[in-house]
Amino acid sequence: MTKSRSALAHHFDNLGQQYEASTLGMWAFLLTEIMFFGGLFLGYAVYRSAYLEGFIEGSHHLDAILGTLMTAILIGSSLTMALSVHAAQVGHNKLLVRFLLLTMFLGVAFLSIKGYEYWHKYHTHMVPGFTFHYDGPHPEIVRLFLSLYFIMTSMHALHMIIGLGLQAVLVMMAWRGRFSSEYHTPVEIVGLYWHFVDIVWIFLYPLLYLVG
Repeated sequence: MTKSRSALAHHFDNLGQQYEASTLGMWAFLLTEIMFFGGLFLGYAVYRSAYLEGFIEGSHHLDAILGTLMTAILIGSSLTMALSVHAAQVGHNKLLVRFLLLTMFLGVAFLSIKGYEYWHKYHTHMVPGFTFHYDGPHPEIVRLFLSLYFIMTSMHALHMIIGLGLQAVLVMMAWRGRFSSEYHTPVEIVGLYWHFVDIVWIFLYPLLYLVG
C-alpha cells in the first residue's frame, strides 16, 4: 500500500484516475505521431502513383530478405513487450526485467541490421547526395525513392532509439521494485509506444521493400 501511495502524483485522487489520465495522454501523443507519419506516407503515395516504374526499380536495390528479417524481429519484440506488460500486471518484477531486456535486445538487433543497410548503401554510392551514382534506368526517380527510404526509415529508427531509452528506464525502475500489480502504468504506456513503432514498420516494410 505504501508503494502504491508513493507512486500517486499529488494532483490525482487515486491510481485509477492517474492511469486513465496517463493513457489518454499517450493516445493523444500517438495521434500526433500518426499525423506525422501519415504525412510521410501521403507524400510517398503521391510520388509512387506518379513514378511507379522508378519506384519499382529503386525497391529492387533494397534487400527484401533483410527487410523480412527485421519485420520478424520487430514482431517478436512486440510479443516480448506484451509479456513485459503482463509480468508488470501480475507484479512479477524479475520476469518484467527479463522480458524488457529481451525486447531491448531485439530492438538493438533491428537497428544493427538497419545500420548495416545504411552502411552498404553508402559504400555502393546509393545514398542521395553529391556521391550518388546510379547507371540504371530512371536514375532521378531512384534517387527520389531512396531519399524517401532514408527519411522514413531514419525517422522510424529515431523513434526506436527513444523507445529503447524508455525501456532502459523501466528496467532500472523494475530492478528497484518500483512496480506492483497495483501500479505499473509506465510499463503499459511504454508498451503502447513500442507497439505503435512496430506498426509503423509493418507499413514501411511492404511500401519500401516489396514494390512491384
